[in-house]
Amino acid sequence: MNLLLAMIASFLWGTTYAVTQATLPDWPPLLLGALRALPAGVLLLALRPSRPTRSQWGTLALVGLVNIGLFFSLIFVMALTLPSAVSGVGMVSVPVFAMLYHYLRHRVRPSGVQMASGVALVALAWQLFDPGSLALSAVGMAAMLGAILCIVIGSGIVKSLGGSVHWWTVLTWQLVVGGSLLTLAALVQGMLDPEPYRQALTGITGLNLLGLAWIILLNTALSYGLYVWLLQRMTVVEFTFGGIANPIAGIVTGLVLVGESYNPGQYALMAGMILMSLSPQLVLLWQRRKLRQSAAEAAMK
Repeated sequence: MNLLLAMIASFLWGTTYAVTQATLPDWPPLLLGALRALPAGVLLLALRPSRPTRSQWGTLALVGLVNIGLFFSLIFVMALTLPSAVSGVGMVSVPVFAMLYHYLRHRVRPSGVQMASGVALVALAWQLFDPGSLALSAVGMAAMLGAILCIVIGSGIVKSLGGSVHWWTVLTWQLVVGGSLLTLAALVQGMLDPEPYRQALTGITGLNLLGLAWIILLNTALSYGLYVWLLQRMTVVEFTFGGIANPIAGIVTGLVLVGESYNPGQYALMAGMILMSLSPQLVLLWQRRKLRQSAAEAAMK
């Protein structure tokens, strides 16, 4: 059941790119990030009020900055500069960066299967993102790298808070803090360069409102609620197993909403990256099942 919920959250996140391109094109990324985070955080806080202790504010501010402020800005830069399928598939590279981060920070050595899948992911990504076969924005690719690092670092911080801060407090206040920071940044940018904000906010259509409702209610309030709640019941690795739904959502919604299409070779590379991202978890599940079977057989003797 937990894995199914993780897949629902990941699928909703994977729709961000195509929904943004289809319903909110040319809106400033900082404005989109603020509109995504702050209303969702206020809504959740109103449903169940909570108040952090004085000692918790520093960590929650850090989570809000990394998980929401920086991440949401980068996600919307990706959504406005990269094809949605490429954005979704590219995010399956998270395990490679997670392995490298945990090794450098905590000296946790990845398993042989993890290292092999990581090398395969890099090789497939090199082919898929080759400028000779697929024209991609350098700004969008840089934003993808930054977003991946935010996921790795932010998830570790959220996981570490499991025993000290209630998950609802983490959920609501990271959105409120991150959304407030994004709102301030958007206000400053709007004063320095008001034209994009004027164009976005003076001609709001029903399609814009539909896109905002999807991003605020489903893409953020619901999916982030699932994300924080599940990280108290699953490891980060187990949660990323549900990440297969993210690139699938990116590919499907990109095709349906914005008419993206690729050649068979590019789809094959995308499928290969998804498979390689899943292989360490599949092997781990198989090993656990064999251990349980061996234990059960030993108990029967």
